[in-house]
Amino acid sequence: MKKFYKYLITLFIIGLLAAPLHEAYAGNKDRSGQAGASELLINPWARSSGWGNVSTANVKGLEGMFINVAGIAFTQKTEFIFSYTNWLKGTDINLYAFGLTVKVGEASVLGLNVFSMSFGDIDVTTPNNPEGGIGVYKPSYLIVSVAFAKAFSTSIFAGLNLKIISESIADASAQGIAIDAGIQYITGDRDHIKFGIALKNIGPDMKYTGDGLMLTTFIPGEDNAFSMTMPASNFQLPAALDIGASYDFFIGEINRITLAANFQSNSFGKDQFMGGLEYSLKEYLMLRGGYIYEDGITNKKDRTNVYTGPTAGITIQVPLNKEKGSTFSVDYSYRDTDPFNGTHSIGARISF
Repeated sequence: MKKFYKYLITLFIIGLLAAPLHEAYAGNKDRSGQAGASELLINPWARSSGWGNVSTANVKGLEGMFINVAGIAFTQKTEFIFSYTNWLKGTDINLYAFGLTVKVGEASVLGLNVFSMSFGDIDVTTPNNPEGGIGVYKPSYLIVSVAFAKAFSTSIFAGLNLKIISESIADASAQGIAIDAGIQYITGDRDHIKFGIALKNIGPDMKYTGDGLMLTTFIPGEDNAFSMTMPASNFQLPAALDIGASYDFFIGEINRITLAANFQSNSFGKDQFMGGLEYSLKEYLMLRGGYIYEDGITNKKDRTNVYTGPTAGITIQVPLNKEKGSTFSVDYSYRDTDPFNGTHSIGARISF
């Protein structure tokens, strides 16, 4: 165990040193848009997105499979969540996510999560039929994640998450895998001080294949057509490093205010600084808000992100069995955008 603590401290130091050195490998504007599988950066969960993905240090339960996989180690017995997101309202793009975490043994938790994006029907167009009218196709994005996390002590939690990625249209597709790793550390008399580090979306390049890359054409002077396959380039995954901290303020026995901050270093985009605040009334009612800052986001002329920064959310949670600690809750979040009419997420959660 002492050896594990040594490795843990080393990892924390590496993570902290990585922040000032991020310009060497991340936050590079020249690399923006060069990665693929950008759906890996979309948070489908209503609770954690309500305060700007700021909960790297203190996320608990299934939503940790997106924020910081170490957080699933806090699952008491079993947790199930279903979430629906109207992404960039007005685009007719919908996100669906559901998952399950189960405690196995005294300190270990297994998790399963499925995330999909629906783009609706899109008209098929060709050079000869630029207006469509010859059919439709339905793009599909799917991510299936399997995770394991463990409590190594009352203060230290760590986990790993394996993601299987699939993107497809009617006649072309790409598949890939990625790994997340995360650690959370808790201290203080009332476990009110928390730190977290998460490394996300680390994996090999992806590449599209399929009949959609084939081209049928004629050579001048020849009567027969021939087919050739157009080469497709590999694309990298949008790796990210998150470093976060949170502090709980307790007011009496039933009120809690949590202040959280997070830094995200992106390999293929601008780095982001997140801040959030959550108020809890006896864990029955939770209100939260956050702000995600990146270079140029406050100026419409310089903004390169559809999100403008502000986020907000609410949770209503009721006990089902106080003796067993089982609960049912409904979560909602809003993320402001320009253009479009924001992103709205709603989820239902059962813990038992």
